[in-house]
Amino acid sequence: MRNGVLLITYPDSLGSDLSSLEKVLSKHFPKAITAVHVLPFYPSSADRGFAPKTYEMVDPVFGNWEDLQKLGKHYDLVFDYMINHISRESEIFQTYLQEGPDSPLQSLFLDFDAFWGGSITEEQLDRIYKRKDKAPYEEIRFADGQVRKLWCTFGEQQIDLDTRSRRGLEFLEQNLQSLVRNGAKLIRLDAFAYATKRIDTDCFFVEPEIWELLGHCRALVEPYGADVLPEIHEHYSLQLKLARNGYPVYDFALPFLMLNALYFQQTTYLKGWLEICPRNQFTTLDTHDGIGVVDVFGLLPPEEIEKTKEHLYAYGANVKRIYNTEKYNNLDIYQINCTYYSALGNNDRSYLLARAVQFFCPGIPQVYYVGMLAGMNDLKLLEETKEGRNINRHSYSVGEIEEELARPVVQALRHLMELRSTHPAFDGTFVLEQEEDDHLLTISWEYETGKLFLHADFQSSTFTIKEGEKVLMRL
Repeated sequence: MRNGVLLITYPDSLGSDLSSLEKVLSKHFPKAITAVHVLPFYPSSADRGFAPKTYEMVDPVFGNWEDLQKLGKHYDLVFDYMINHISRESEIFQTYLQEGPDSPLQSLFLDFDAFWGGSITEEQLDRIYKRKDKAPYEEIRFADGQVRKLWCTFGEQQIDLDTRSRRGLEFLEQNLQSLVRNGAKLIRLDAFAYATKRIDTDCFFVEPEIWELLGHCRALVEPYGADVLPEIHEHYSLQLKLARNGYPVYDFALPFLMLNALYFQQTTYLKGWLEICPRNQFTTLDTHDGIGVVDVFGLLPPEEIEKTKEHLYAYGANVKRIYNTEKYNNLDIYQINCTYYSALGNNDRSYLLARAVQFFCPGIPQVYYVGMLAGMNDLKLLEETKEGRNINRHSYSVGEIEEELARPVVQALRHLMELRSTHPAFDGTFVLEQEEDDHLLTISWEYETGKLFLHADFQSSTFTIKEGEKVLMRL
């Protein structure tokens, strides 16, 4: 992966399909990004691509493999692999339903009762790390009328796979190798920590099985010059542990820490994280999901977390608590649904300061497509779908993109992205400079021929980027 800005986007969110995406990026962002993470482009039955029916083809609505390969001529490509589950509508699962519970395919899936040796106890159920307010299974009726409970961690369309079985590993091998042969430089292992399950554990990041599975995934893609990126939203110590074991990780703590710093003009907690955060990481401010809260447990005191959440709801633009409730199909207490620009009150200065700091943090910066256009909360889509996460999933037509690019904040962000993607300093050494004032943050990158500085003032929402005495950008 080249050390520049990574764009993350749905295949049909910047234009109507993959071909439009390539044209938009070539025309407007040729120097701004070096890699593109195309969110699931496979045929899918739910969750906007995250319930894949197969990995063997591109959904024709988006285009084909040739479209992705054309994109890959200019950018490093990142693809998703949903290691924990497959679509209920997939051919392989439908075959299993037709053949019955004793099908040769049974070892690919997890019979819930059999897993627990007959039936689960209340104590065992309480211990499971769950993403919904009920036991993680679905009652499935087979063609012969039999009904069995199958493990289902997420939505009812996402049936869990058994990565412990020989058939499960063969399925994994087939799909990962297919993706890297089709151009992926990096495979994001979605919901990775849920893929290891063992009786009498919380069935989340189970050791040592998690390391065996991760090592197996890496060994499958390394011969193709690719790597894997485990995606985990949880306590920051898991990211540190993964990084110590040599794997790239996501910095999901940065978004909330940045909000805290900008809201209250204080950098103590942000600096504390920058001192210890992994260097081999992908930084984020926004993603296709919400702004993570669980990721900062232990990095921010509980009272600071609550204060930051309260401030977001009080001063963020068009964001309400109700958008994170059952009324909007969202009960995830660990994330807040809002665009990052709107979380900052649609304030250009605060937003550009946040991006400047992100781009100077250790690691490769990821920018979500809505964030690249400084997108506001999409209340129209939210109300039409009653899906909380859709507040941050606006799809832009080519005409809308042209309009957004005329905004000064988007032009300034593009300039920042170009600097981050092209300047050689970011291949150098990260230095967190000492500042006595809590509202000030100075970061530098030392490299062979000089030193690049970011001087940020969280009190005035201003920053200066300098190389020696030369000012490269000032806000």
